[in-house]
Amino acid sequence: DQLMMHLKTGMPLPPKPVLLTFDDGYAGHYQYAYPLLKKYGYPAVFSIFTDKVDGKKAGRSTVTWAQLKEMAADPLITIASHSVTHPPDLTPFPNDQLTYEVVESKRRLEEQLGVSIKYFTYPEGKYDQRVADAVKAAGYHAAFTMSDTDEIFAGQSENLLAIGRFGQSRLEEILPQAFGGNPLPRKSSGFDFTAPIERSQATINNIPLEFIHGGRPITIHAKSRYQVPEILRGTPAIAAVDGGFFSLEYLDSNKMIGPVMGHNTGRFIPGEKWDREKIKGRPLVLINPSQVKFIPFDPKLHNTLEGVQAELPGVTDVFVAAARLVKDGVPQPAKTFGDLFDFNEPRHRAFWGINEAGQPKIGVTVEPVGSVELGEILAKAGFRDAVMLDSGASTSLAYQGESLVGYEPRPVPHVVALVPPGVNLPKPGCLMTIAARPQQPPEIYPKSY
Repeated sequence: DQLMMHLKTGMPLPPKPVLLTFDDGYAGHYQYAYPLLKKYGYPAVFSIFTDKVDGKKAGRSTVTWAQLKEMAADPLITIASHSVTHPPDLTPFPNDQLTYEVVESKRRLEEQLGVSIKYFTYPEGKYDQRVADAVKAAGYHAAFTMSDTDEIFAGQSENLLAIGRFGQSRLEEILPQAFGGNPLPRKSSGFDFTAPIERSQATINNIPLEFIHGGRPITIHAKSRYQVPEILRGTPAIAAVDGGFFSLEYLDSNKMIGPVMGHNTGRFIPGEKWDREKIKGRPLVLINPSQVKFIPFDPKLHNTLEGVQAELPGVTDVFVAAARLVKDGVPQPAKTFGDLFDFNEPRHRAFWGINEAGQPKIGVTVEPVGSVELGEILAKAGFRDAVMLDSGASTSLAYQGESLVGYEPRPVPHVVALVPPGVNLPKPGCLMTIAARPQQPPEIYPKSY
């Protein structure tokens, strides 16, 4: 799974990354290799063709279903399908027989082992486009091949259905060259607001995402509703994502749902009585110059400036987010979203949080996704903590004056912004913001939470 994430998104692997693979399912794999893997905490893939384990294929010794089940339950071990009969070459097979080899082996392994079989290993490494298409149609995420004459690194493979491998005789030669990308920032329980601001893209769980990380996080509470690049104009921030929920009662309203305090205003605005009880328990975002806190909103404790200052001294920014997506590196289950309306419907989503290096990170999904899956995606992307922001038609992301979404989103009055390190921010309440547009006739919208 780590290798697949690296190949799909560029997420770095550990230093000197070597993935060990064992084909065919010999008895010695369980008797000798598996104990060594456990001893050294080393992961591996075992590719199994099911007729061998079922005793239908004569030949050298074999693992048993009981042994495979024990191995499959170990987080170190990934079981891959290696066909049903292990023919020397799948390419001449007619379509029905080819389908049987790739589908039935997956079904049999999943039935016996109780795990999802996501990967396929071509017998003797032989495949063509038709075989690869059959493997993909059967539901595999990726496939391993091999060549006696043209061994390649995984990163040089044509695609995920043709991942190259080296024979074990070349281990000493290739180990010094094994490379899994630049290392991830060191994990931290603290905060780092000194990193340069950088933009990145990734596709995780087949969902493309736009990310921007680094700098110092602040929020801006505008005088009305604007596109995000407009809100950034005249400020030292160079990136921002749309922020908290706001009232849709009037077209030009900047009224937020729950308490708010923007760095640009320096003024704490309590949430109104009619809405603050409805959002009880949602994540309250608190920011000061050196740290961030995400805590459940309690209207009795957190609807005054004194209340939020008691939670985070020196607080400069306050707002209530939609939901917690990741907490301490763990994606949050559906039950934690409470009564948030349509939280798991596929929509464009906006989010922000802190990555494992303690740096602020903002972003949006390029395609619609449900909130539970988004939490799983962001955990894979290295978020330590993440919250969902106003999403759907409001989903917006801007970088260096340009919008990064391929549509015109609904104007918003509030953003989470990133300021480059080394920029001296004015004191809260002194930050420049865009001038309000000429007043427009108010337009009535239905209330939304």
